[in-house]
Amino acid sequence: MTSQVDDKYGVLEPAGTRWRLRYTRHLKHAPDKVWRALTEPEHLQTWFPQKIVGGWAVAATLKFVSENGDFEGKVLAYEPPAVIEFLWGTDTIRFEVAPDGSGSRLTLLDTFDEQGKAARDAAGWHACLDLLEQELDASKPSWTATERWQQVHNTYVERLGPAASTIGPPEGAQAR
Repeated sequence: MTSQVDDKYGVLEPAGTRWRLRYTRHLKHAPDKVWRALTEPEHLQTWFPQKIVGGWAVAATLKFVSENGDFEGKVLAYEPPAVIEFLWGTDTIRFEVAPDGSGSRLTLLDTFDEQGKAARDAAGWHACLDLLEQELDASKPSWTATERWQQVHNTYVERLGPAASTIGPPEGAQAR
């Protein structure tokens, strides 16, 4: 596992009996703009891997919709404009937004049970966060989420180690 916290790559850390991926991104955008990108459907659709149906209120049920199947989650924390946390299937996802100079610091925490899926999911979150930055910059990426996943997956396999790489790529994403 790596201890670098301030680059674009996620860090894997133990979380009690579970595991957590932690990303810290320094963004040049104000916290309110970042918050809107995290919570408003028109922004979420550009970077989050599934459509989110439901309202942002503590204990509200969320439905995650995609071509690969739907599942439910639940809002665990909602403290605008700083914290949003929800169950995404069995994973707990938490976003924290804080002022950082003239921009923001975004922290993403994904807490999950199976260490073996860490490299796979880390590459996925990396691609999502890159897409989020593109959305905030109002620019269109020259790559797809799958292409970005393929570009960074091997780096996560190397950084996080063999125990974090036992569960392979999602369908449709082949490692390089």
